[in-house]
Amino acid sequence: MITIGTLSKRTDVNIETIRYYERIDLIPPPPRTDSGRRLYGAEDVRRLTFIRHARDLGFNIAAIKAMFALQEMPQASCEQVSRIAGDQLAAVESRIQRLLGLRTELTRMIRECDNGEVANCRIIEVLAESPVSQNDQKDH
Repeated sequence: MITIGTLSKRTDVNIETIRYYERIDLIPPPPRTDSGRRLYGAEDVRRLTFIRHARDLGFNIAAIKAMFALQEMPQASCEQVSRIAGDQLAAVESRIQRLLGLRTELTRMIRECDNGEVANCRIIEVLAESPVSQNDQKDH
């Protein structure tokens, strides 16, 4: 059995985050010593490592809880887990597209800046303009 500090170091998850995961029932509350110290085992390390990796990949708490629930049915089809991962991939691809659009806009703004006086700065002018929504662009 290990303490919360050791668990934090092994999994690279902040102690407060571990406590938060306990409060929202993402990890079960651990047994405690007579003095109230939390003690964790190998399953806790495995579960927290899973959570950390899933969070690094952008999965939200609800998706992680759903995958844990599915793990309780080891004979069930993996289709639901695949669907959860597919949804996450679609969200990542959507963010990539938005980021590519941001890169294009920032590049354009920087290119149009003549590095003159701030009073005539094209970057500040563009940022002060009301953005045209995508729906407005489609209508034209």
